[in-house]
Amino acid sequence: MSKNLRVGIFWMILVCFFVWDWTQSQPVNLRLEAPIIAVGSGQAPSGGHCATF
Repeated sequence: MSKNLRVGIFWMILVCFFVWDWTQSQPVNLRLEAPIIAVGSGQAPSGGHCATF
């Protein structure tokens, strides 16, 4: 197999995956998502984590 053929197959598989994912997943409701400014809001993490004191 030539390098160009392998690269072409890779990109076709990747594009097919994105198309499949886009058609099968439910749309994101942006009204329920937290705003980007809320990332790292200072709330204490919950659950077990090695960095939690």
